[in-house]
Amino acid sequence: MTLQQLKYVIEVARSRSINKAAQNLFISQPSLSNAIKELEEEVGITIFLRSNKGILITPEGSEFLGYARQVVEQAELLENRYTNTRSPQQHFSVSAQHYAFAVSAFVRLLKEYSPEEYEFSLRETKTYEIIDDVKNLRSEIGILYVNEFNKKVIHKFLREGNLQFHELFTANPHVFISSANPLSRKDYVTLSDLDPYPYLSYEQGDYNSFYFSEEILSTLSRPKNIRVTDRATLFNLLIGLNGYTISTGVISHKLNSKDIIAVPLKVDEQIHVGYITHKNVTNSTLAHTYIQYLKESIEEELQ
Repeated sequence: MTLQQLKYVIEVARSRSINKAAQNLFISQPSLSNAIKELEEEVGITIFLRSNKGILITPEGSEFLGYARQVVEQAELLENRYTNTRSPQQHFSVSAQHYAFAVSAFVRLLKEYSPEEYEFSLRETKTYEIIDDVKNLRSEIGILYVNEFNKKVIHKFLREGNLQFHELFTANPHVFISSANPLSRKDYVTLSDLDPYPYLSYEQGDYNSFYFSEEILSTLSRPKNIRVTDRATLFNLLIGLNGYTISTGVISHKLNSKDIIAVPLKVDEQIHVGYITHKNVTNSTLAHTYIQYLKESIEEELQ
């Protein structure tokens, strides 16, 4: 087993394609395939399954990749400390529901860490895909919520993916509305107050189950419904149509317009927001830093 083979495996997992990984590594596809096959034979496990849809990581492969990343990261630290080699390009990925504090922490990570070369990803995406991204190591951190309604289903998927949920904070539900909305003058709103207004929610695609909804109280029937895929569109519709959505109440006015405000929703519910990680993967230095910035961003926005 060589350090080069470990780097090959990590790149294939990141690229999700032998062909793309070979291009990124500047080697031929047959050479890369042979190197991985030799490694799998040496360690006695199948790391990747090849299919028409691309590369799938086996459970044993996920565990192996966790150790491989630790070895490669430590080797790079050693090289940077004792040689004059250029720092390697840094990779870091986060998948999240549509939370401003996740973006704030990401911005701070890039501003304060500021490596010479990097390839970072922040995916505001569907709930199922967040879980799948962390399970299959496309992202190191996933950010989502659980509550009394969805926790059994979400935790089942987390257990099956060998993932762990770490709570960041507990929030009472709020509605996000335009500051010009008549409801903005209220100290709190009720569900019946919201009936005249369009309800905005995030599309969940093929996994459009109530349990994967990004908004609580997803089973309630509403007279006016609009589904969107991104936060900018949702906020524009909140303003343009006097719509509303249900969230944590944590909103960043540094990143978002002050035309959007949060008003408490009078319901007997709580939202537990946290991040998920893979149990077989030790957090990288970037992940540790990002998690700390997450906590600080939440604290600032809750004040």
